[in-house]
Amino acid sequence: MSEENVEIVRRRYEHLAATGDYLSEGHAPDFVWDMSKFRGWPEQQTYEGVEGARIFLRDWLEAWDDWELEVDALYDAGDKVVAIMHQRGRSKASGMAVDMAFGQVFTIRDGKMARMEMYADPAEALEAVGHSEQDAHPDS
Repeated sequence: MSEENVEIVRRRYEHLAATGDYLSEGHAPDFVWDMSKFRGWPEQQTYEGVEGARIFLRDWLEAWDDWELEVDALYDAGDKVVAIMHQRGRSKASGMAVDMAFGQVFTIRDGKMARMEMYADPAEALEAVGHSEQDAHPDS
């Protein structure tokens, strides 16, 4: 089942890259986008459901020019998948360039995404599922 979980997450990112839209299918009814573990995040801490995730992404993307997102690695952690991500962009407000890696931990329940927790440090995302950067082997 865990390889299937990695594919669920991979498909989400492929869809976002191809369409610019957050894929709505395949989420548990109680899906939560959780920003509370992202150190220093000053905004709303949780976003409920697919619509909440879309609101987060819409608000985030409105702040950037030339924003890019890529998957560096996906790690199988049983019912969880760790995504190590890389984003680049330029702030519309300040013109400041951003080039950073971050981590996300997806919880998959019954083949559906139930939760996503965001981490500013990819190592923290791996540690949250009991892995370290040294012992983790990506599935991508």
